Amino acid sequence: MAKVSIYLNFQGNAQEAFNFYKEVFGADFSSPFMFMRDIPPMEGMPPLPEQELGAVMHVALPILGGTELMGTDMLESMGHKLIVGNNTTINLEPDTRTETERLFNALSAGGSDVAPLADQFWGAYWGCCLDKFGIRWMFNCYEKA
Repeated sequence: MAKVSIYLNFQGNAQEAFNFYKEVFGADFSSPFMFMRDIPPMEGMPPLPEQELGAVMHVALPILGGTELMGTDMLESMGHKLIVGNNTTINLEPDTRTETERLFNALSAGGSDVAPLADQFWGAYWGCCLDKFGIRWMFNCYEKA
């Protein structure tokens, strides 16, 4: 079933923030902490610096009314710098690749493609874009090709 969630970016303190949110909302993680050290080696990508291996790759926590907060730490080694405006992303999880592509193409028109849609190791057809109004959108579709 399609759903929407809110994706938050942090600069090294995602684990602290999500442990705080867990207490505030009294909820259990729907996806426990995955760390950068858990990412399998990818061809053409240099290894991460030792100090970034403990950074949060992904975490998810249900909050209210079926809404889920998700989060990650941004990596300085990849040129990521947290600023107000890139710390929040609307995550869409359409049911089909066709709908994912339609939404991605419409929202990225006149904006900028941050990452084109592609199959990822966590099992999703994933991409991210900044629309022409400066809003960040992320896509995760779990329909198989």
